[in-house]
Amino acid sequence: MHPAMEPNVEEKAARAVSREDWLTARLELLAAEKALTRRRDEVARLRRALPFVRLDKTYTFEGAKGRSSLADLFAGRSQLLVQHLMFAPDAAAPCKSCSFWADHMDASLPHLAARDVSFAAVSRAAPAKLAAHARRLGWRFPWVSSGDGDFNFDFAVSFEEGEPRRGPGTYNYAPSTVASGERPGFSAFYRSEDGAIFHAYSTYGRGLDALNGTYALLDLMPKGRDEDALAFPMAWVRFRDEYAA
Repeated sequence: MHPAMEPNVEEKAARAVSREDWLTARLELLAAEKALTRRRDEVARLRRALPFVRLDKTYTFEGAKGRSSLADLFAGRSQLLVQHLMFAPDAAAPCKSCSFWADHMDASLPHLAARDVSFAAVSRAAPAKLAAHARRLGWRFPWVSSGDGDFNFDFAVSFEEGEPRRGPGTYNYAPSTVASGERPGFSAFYRSEDGAIFHAYSTYGRGLDALNGTYALLDLMPKGRDEDALAFPMAWVRFRDEYAA
């Protein structure tokens, strides 16, 4: 059914069906869910099969513990997941939508560590700004500043107008229409036993949906994400301490 043709929840309540009819419809949906699960498993296998790109450039960051390298962010593990968290150097606060994703990360840290994965967020804003916002929201994960370095540009999440272009000039693997500013993304890296670092994967745009636990829960609910009538899909999102009690 086309999204525009979906009955609203009040219409569905007004024509509720018997348990037997519901079960028939549920089993039809279950078949579709199982097909999606199998397809998702296959896509995950294809993702793991992607070749690596060796990083020959040295990236440095500044954070609460001082200067660090990309290798340091691995924290002794062989895999690193980076959230490209939008926070421009001249911005007063980070992106609310990126913060929505970041709110999910602290609870995952022990589970990721158990599977040889470290996590860090990287933004271009000054370390003091990052530290202040982390304190406000109670975030504990490593969050470092790439400053004016090439990291954000090389991984296609920062764009600046009026300067020589850095990075691939694309966003989400298509020519970028962004003249300046920041964009969201996640990137995965691998560090081999000899210390070499490789770029394994990056995802942007709607590719981030699967990394947001709240959206996964909302997708189970009768109203879903309930964003169709909003000016843009995440217009409802606030910093976690700004929602009405």
